[in-house]
Amino acid sequence: MSHPLDLNQLALDIKKWGQSLGFQQVGICDTDLSHEEPRLQAWLDKQYHGEMEWMARHGMMRVRPHELLPGTLRVISVRMNYLPAKAAFASTLKNPQLGYVSRYALGRDYHKVLRNRLKKLGDKIRERCAEVQFRPFVDSAPLLERPLAEKAGLGWTGKHSLILNREAGSWFFLGELLIDLPLPVDTPQEEQCGRCVACMTICPTGAIVEPYTVDARRCISYLTIELEGTIPEEFRPLIGNRIYGCDDCQLICPWNRYGQLTDEEDFSPRALLHAPPLTELFKWDEPQFLRVTEGSAIRRIGHLRWLRNVAVALGNAPWSEEALEALTSRRGENAMLDEHIGWAIERQLAARSQDAVELQSSQHKRLVRVVEKGLPRDA
Repeated sequence: MSHPLDLNQLALDIKKWGQSLGFQQVGICDTDLSHEEPRLQAWLDKQYHGEMEWMARHGMMRVRPHELLPGTLRVISVRMNYLPAKAAFASTLKNPQLGYVSRYALGRDYHKVLRNRLKKLGDKIRERCAEVQFRPFVDSAPLLERPLAEKAGLGWTGKHSLILNREAGSWFFLGELLIDLPLPVDTPQEEQCGRCVACMTICPTGAIVEPYTVDARRCISYLTIELEGTIPEEFRPLIGNRIYGCDDCQLICPWNRYGQLTDEEDFSPRALLHAPPLTELFKWDEPQFLRVTEGSAIRRIGHLRWLRNVAVALGNAPWSEEALEALTSRRGENAMLDEHIGWAIERQLAARSQDAVELQSSQHKRLVRVVEKGLPRDA
């Protein structure tokens, strides 16, 4: 005679198994996200999703997890830290001759890492309950993962729209396992941002248009990753040397003083992507780009968008003959790329002229000081 399944014990075991698989936290929630429908529709109506048409294509399915896997009763939400020990934020951002890659993308593609672990978690549950149905997701389906993580008690939604956790800040990935068991659910955390608006103030392009609302069309992560064509000229100077994504809203957040480092080897920075010289990056041909980004989230933007982003960064870099030569060397390869190269060359030439003016002024002031020093006191 089989014993009835103890769901409370199973929930505890799932959390224990999840931690043994490398997740720092595991939470459980139901599938009701109906309160998110008006917010999602308003966001879409304002066209804040930009060219991400897939955000609108699936409509309200994003707030209905049970439609992705019929019979789903619970969502197991997990988080995994990704911040490497030597993130080198300041040294890279403060040197405009280097390319800044968002810290989450320095190592192996997190989608594969988390999905494989979630599959293993599902398999362990199935060992206990053979008839269970489950399906893992990591940014791989129309699913609002942040509201689910919030509901499962993993943290609260910050004003930058990311999930924040008291012990870990926001430097972590999220993943979900949809399951058809009526497991006990966890309690959400209270928001603890208070009056702080540091993330809104620091955003280079003003993309956080109101608390908890990001206009993706202005976001540097969108502009350098999701946008397929021409980056609007008004945003190019504000992008600085960020060639893939942006971490500013996380860097300024007080809660990230408690950010935890990852011990996942897969998330260790790849040397060629960690503070690389822009002029070197712009020399990469497509085979080299594909070779360096193999197994990386960066690969999906393709070589052309990579060059586009680096060209913009070179346009924001100090004048150098090497930068000008690098930009000029790729003219004529692609019309869209040429538009960004032309803009960058104009910026480089303007910087050279400004350097010349400043040098001439400095030399003049030095000459005046020398002359004045040699004059009689009553002259």
